[in-house]
Amino acid sequence: MTSAPDRIIKQRDIIDRTALADKIEYIVAEDGPQRCRPQILELLQGALADGRAEIKRRLGESPSQGYRASAEQAFLVDQIVRLIYDYVTVHAYPAANRSASERIAILAVGGYGRGEMAPHSDVDIGFVTPYKRSSWTEQVVEAILYLLWDLGLKVGQSSRSLDETVKMAQQDLTIRTALLESRFVWGDRAVYEEAALRFWNEVVANTAPDFVRLKMAERDERHKRMGDSRYVVEPNIKDGKGGLRDLHTLYWIGKYIHKVSTASDLVHVGLLSVEEYNRFRKAENFLWSVRCHMHNITGRAEERLTFDLQREVAEQMQFADRPGRSAVERFMHYYFLNAKTVGDVTGLFLAHLDEAMAQKGRRFIPSFNRKPRKLNGFQLDRGRLALPNVQFFVEDPVRLLEIFHLADLHGLEIHPSAMRTAQRDARLVDKAVQKDPRANALFLDILTSRRDPETVLRWMNESTIFGRFIPDFRRVVAQMQFDMYHHYTVDEHSIRAIGLLADIESGKLKQDHPLSAAIMRNIVSRRVLYVATLLHDIAKGRGGDHSVLGAQVAETLCPRLGLSAAETETVAWLVRHHLLMSATSFKRDLADFKTILDFAQAVQSPERLKLLLVLTVVDIRAVGPGVWNSWKRQLLSDLFEATEEVLRLGHKQRGRDERIASKKSKLGSALQLSPEKFAHFAKTLPDAYWIAEPDDIIERNARHLLKNEGTELAIDACYYPDRGATLVTVFAADHPGLFYRIAGAIHLAGGNIIDARIHTSSDGMAIDNFLIQDPLGRPFREQGQLDRLARNIEEALTNRAKLMTQLDAKPKALRRADAFKIAPSVLIDNQASNRFTVVEVNALDRPALLNNLALALFESKVTLHSAHIATYGERAVDTFYATDLFGAKIESKTKLKSLETRLLEAATVRARVKTKAA
Repeated sequence: MTSAPDRIIKQRDIIDRTALADKIEYIVAEDGPQRCRPQILELLQGALADGRAEIKRRLGESPSQGYRASAEQAFLVDQIVRLIYDYVTVHAYPAANRSASERIAILAVGGYGRGEMAPHSDVDIGFVTPYKRSSWTEQVVEAILYLLWDLGLKVGQSSRSLDETVKMAQQDLTIRTALLESRFVWGDRAVYEEAALRFWNEVVANTAPDFVRLKMAERDERHKRMGDSRYVVEPNIKDGKGGLRDLHTLYWIGKYIHKVSTASDLVHVGLLSVEEYNRFRKAENFLWSVRCHMHNITGRAEERLTFDLQREVAEQMQFADRPGRSAVERFMHYYFLNAKTVGDVTGLFLAHLDEAMAQKGRRFIPSFNRKPRKLNGFQLDRGRLALPNVQFFVEDPVRLLEIFHLADLHGLEIHPSAMRTAQRDARLVDKAVQKDPRANALFLDILTSRRDPETVLRWMNESTIFGRFIPDFRRVVAQMQFDMYHHYTVDEHSIRAIGLLADIESGKLKQDHPLSAAIMRNIVSRRVLYVATLLHDIAKGRGGDHSVLGAQVAETLCPRLGLSAAETETVAWLVRHHLLMSATSFKRDLADFKTILDFAQAVQSPERLKLLLVLTVVDIRAVGPGVWNSWKRQLLSDLFEATEEVLRLGHKQRGRDERIASKKSKLGSALQLSPEKFAHFAKTLPDAYWIAEPDDIIERNARHLLKNEGTELAIDACYYPDRGATLVTVFAADHPGLFYRIAGAIHLAGGNIIDARIHTSSDGMAIDNFLIQDPLGRPFREQGQLDRLARNIEEALTNRAKLMTQLDAKPKALRRADAFKIAPSVLIDNQASNRFTVVEVNALDRPALLNNLALALFESKVTLHSAHIATYGERAVDTFYATDLFGAKIESKTKLKSLETRLLEAATVRARVKTKAA
């Protein structure tokens, strides 16, 4: 159990307990012990508010002193608890001759017991009595708790006898951990000391290995729950990987085994070196600073460093903008470096622990029985790669690469002491090593390994060898991308992409990526693809187009790695164009043949097309969980297949007329109508419809139209698994503004349109197909959801005023999206299509954005033919294929300018109620 922290300066400026105690005595004397509670509560409320204000003021003056602020907060609560206890036991419920059972010790447990609290942390306290609770102790405990609650404190409390305390600690790991950090606050010290003695003798004794195993399993489960990476861009400061809880776990383990009273004692018992402890304390202080600022800003116990908080905390901690990097990006870069330090210290701590426990015959990390191998001077220590002496890397710095190559080649782990030495000697990787052909060959073998390159590259990154050997990579280590799209830092994203590439090649992801898996078996330039994947984002954060700058890096680095001139050219091309395929697939109409031709002209070779597809797939999937879906897979596959046909044959194998005829033939066979009736039906559908829609949607549309023949409005909604979305078809009399009303109705039903195709039959009926997902990128599947979609659309098309009112009443965007400033832009291109004017709008995503843009198009008197909606976190990119009212491209400069102005206004203003339009 823990002693109180002794690191508070000018304590009485925070709270003067003696003076407050005198005031309480005066109030009791004036009003009597039974009527003075309101005045005492008011006095304590003022003292708590003043104390918090003083701690906040000190943190504002020294914004990086979070560790001190956490101790001051615990000190403040200590004094409040002591004042309350004295008032309750002396005045509210005095007991002149207390029995042996009428004794209470108040213990601070958990973080409060450690003497560390953020401004709005829970107050975790335990009431311990020697025996079963008496009526007096129950009254006292209840009175103390009610006063704490009335002060607005969130209290986690327990009330147990000594026997109950021991029994519960033996059975429950959480209770045992809380008591491990318990600290005497006030009351009967003898009871506390007996509790401490029994805890160590009856709970802790001979259970250290079991405790370590359980705490490490608990840690691993917590990491999985929080994203299993210390490089997520909205990290949980307390419980996330690389957060405060990881440091606490080290302290708990050290305390449990060696009974240390402070984290600095971990040095004395050999679990951390002095240098490692200093890194421990520096990281802990930074994380506490961030956490305290977060609590102060939000006014609550907020532990997740969300985007909106990142800006404010960066400002509070006095980070400033620098050329090419904003203050918030510099702050988050520093955060991730500290999170990495937490990981480094954890690994070293566990290595020391493993060695110490192994010497006692109680191994924590399991040993490995492997046969000796040819290891070029390296040794095996319990199945892990180790060094024969501490100068081994100094003798030949290329060995700093070789150790990772051997680990990959033989499937070995690296001994923590060898990893520590590698970190120490990383400075030996100078320009001579960078240019060494042997070193470059070793690195390229690791990068292109058919085993587990992701794990080994991550080890290299943790040891800093990676960044030393590839200086351009070092510039993106711990670099966040301040947006809601990317979930990881740039280095973590790139390493994850390499891992995904290896998994696709090995067949592990064949079910998710059948086309990419097939391509990987046939590509000629395998190592080109791995190098391009590593380098695709390597120039981020340099203030220019990272694709162009990255290609320049590739042109310099690839020859050093041993790639030929042809391979270097291909890598540079892939890096320069790594966003081209996704941009074309998600933002352009793939049914417009000009799109395919322009893309094919940019790619130029089937091999490049294959490489670009696989690179695009791993780039998207490595962004984070939930970003990849079957809709994106289908679009990329469609673009690949159409482009591959053009590149292989020099033209489309089947011309426009042949494709239309083929689709009509398939539909005729499926419907089994009379030739006359089918011919009449097929004639009403425009050629663009047959080109744009796939066979299965054409058949579903046809059955829907035939079933509702003669009606003016028919709506069909179904789950469409091939695209991971919901397909909504609207069959209605065509009229201006139909699209924006449908878009508004879908928004009100909670749906996001991801793709839209708008067609008009020869008899004046609109056949509009929409692909829809919920805000989390999932399809609507339940019948109730599908019915609500259809009902909302029907109401919108028959009662327009109600739609506009409902849209205006919709809640505003979430605050975290407001942390981003995106200047809306409108790009109008008359060259991207032979038939349409292509309009692309970039804007901050928000509710009803598409509806507002569609309304602007309607007011500009343009006809919409298809819409393609892509979102990248907080950024929306909506592309429209449009013509004027006569079906021609929009050529008038005046009209184009007016269209641009209206769309910019719609992209800027959240909602517009237009009575006339309604």
